[in-house]
Amino acid sequence: MYPPAQKRRRGFAPFIIAIIIAGALIVGLRVLFGGTDDGSASTQGSSGSQGSQGSSGAQAAACGDDGVKLNVVASSEKAEVLRTIAASYNGREVGGRCVDVVVTSKASGDAMQALARGWDTRRDGPKPDVWTPASAGWVSLLQQRMPAAADRTAPVPAQNPTIATSPLVIAMPKPMAQAIGWPSKKVGWTQILDLANDPKGWAKYGHPEWGPFRLGKTNPNYSTSGLNATIGAYFAATGLSGDLSKQDVANAKTRKFVSGVERSIVHYGDISLTFLSNLQHADDSGTAMSYISAVTIEEKSVWDYNQGNPTGDPKTLGRHAKPKVPLVAIYPSEGTLFSDHPYAELTGLDPAKKAAADDFLKYLRSDGQREFAKYAFRSFDGKAGGLITAANGLDPKQPATTLSVPAPDVLDGILKSWGELRKPANVLVVIDTSGSMGAEVPGTGKSKLDLAKQAAINALSQFGPNDKVGLWMFSLRQDGNKDYRQLVPVKKIAKDELTSRIGDLIPNGGTGLYDTALASYQDVMKRQSDDTINAVVLLTDGKNEDNDSISLDDLLPDLGTEAGQDTVRLFTIAYGADADLDVLKQISQTTNAAAYDSREPGSIDQVFTAVLSNF
Repeated sequence: MYPPAQKRRRGFAPFIIAIIIAGALIVGLRVLFGGTDDGSASTQGSSGSQGSQGSSGAQAAACGDDGVKLNVVASSEKAEVLRTIAASYNGREVGGRCVDVVVTSKASGDAMQALARGWDTRRDGPKPDVWTPASAGWVSLLQQRMPAAADRTAPVPAQNPTIATSPLVIAMPKPMAQAIGWPSKKVGWTQILDLANDPKGWAKYGHPEWGPFRLGKTNPNYSTSGLNATIGAYFAATGLSGDLSKQDVANAKTRKFVSGVERSIVHYGDISLTFLSNLQHADDSGTAMSYISAVTIEEKSVWDYNQGNPTGDPKTLGRHAKPKVPLVAIYPSEGTLFSDHPYAELTGLDPAKKAAADDFLKYLRSDGQREFAKYAFRSFDGKAGGLITAANGLDPKQPATTLSVPAPDVLDGILKSWGELRKPANVLVVIDTSGSMGAEVPGTGKSKLDLAKQAAINALSQFGPNDKVGLWMFSLRQDGNKDYRQLVPVKKIAKDELTSRIGDLIPNGGTGLYDTALASYQDVMKRQSDDTINAVVLLTDGKNEDNDSISLDDLLPDLGTEAGQDTVRLFTIAYGADADLDVLKQISQTTNAAAYDSREPGSIDQVFTAVLSNF
């Protein structure tokens, strides 16, 4: 138990209630179902969420102006748990001063990048006194990516204490796992690759109705589960469990193995919650087995999903029924990595903040452990709590083999290699150019369309040479009776041409949303390939204004797909306060994609980056 600490006595004088609104820009941002880092926090679904911005929630200050405020930037799958723990801690005195801990949610990869370039509070939100990403791998990458300037050193130590743990698992719908031999048979990346490469797909196991094997995996540049899964695949390819080298990463056999795994990907993503929320939607409609075969997530996220709470937000637990088809956790036979949730105090803290940070760490590793265990985290020393049970699809005796995070230069090499081996994209970008896009965004001196054009141009850097990208614009009556116009056909990416055509866009007319959504979907459908991620990215700031267009009720069935068949995914961006958020969510969910919230136009740069992390 944490030793009792003095609470500051409160008189009848009024206290200041501080509402901390974090501007923590999350590259893995708020898809409309909730979450960042690995999709377990409440950053996607609320009607008040603002696209790319993380949140510290509304936390009442326990101290007055003379207190010590400790800013903790946390990966989102544990941010709400940390806020609960902080609420019970706040008001304690350390060194004679009252302490307030304020927790801000920010994707681990995004926070790493912010620290590497030098934290900008206007862009990145409140500067942390303590950074607690989901994995020490992000600390390792930070050490590697710091600019090689003599006057800059890493802002956090290389080694840091752990506050909670959760191993990476391959989560599968229970009937699918049973079909391949779970729980009696060991399953690993090799078996996943064999199944993914088998042209018979699930028919090999007597279930042709399940279609091909489909793997869901997040983008390792932003998501911890994606990072750990990518590392795990490289270890599986080499047969090693430690001391992975740059030569191992570059080996032709290793690259072939990893490429094979990546080719089974449905699409990537900034957060695993995209997959889990879509799976919940499919389960609700009785089609869970046709959406995805497996998804790489943390063990605790399996528990969250099986409680009907894929966001992992304690506040939403119990609001949705448990799934008809639960997930089970497969612990890769080759071994797996733990998300070890390090607690990294920034260097150069003043003595009062340093004392407060040290004291809060002690509390997290004592009394705070009970709160982590309530949401299926393992303890800081890896011990499984009462929720890690077979009844919950989990195994407290696993994993049998734990993999170690590679050296910083090797880890950096893995991410660069992944960029070359990832599944290529076949994407059509569709941008609203209706008259309302010409409205000025307060404080910027630019229109909504100006900001959107710059964001789209900036995001083009995420595409690789093997990707195919096209461009449409839409408003009303752009091409005869069509509300849309093709500017660049879907073809091998031509960044200069795309940049030029995006730059030429001007606002005019109304919003022909529904016909454009259907036509763009059908255009990519005609050229879809099993070897690519096939998708539309549609940005709009309004509602459908074409009275002669298809209705929403007729549009949604036309965007659907037969069970067990692949589809084009239509990702939407709700841009500006007048965007029809609910409609866009319906459109994206129907295609097993996600809607992104950029109702605060200033967030569009981060939103575009997040959307394109799906490819």
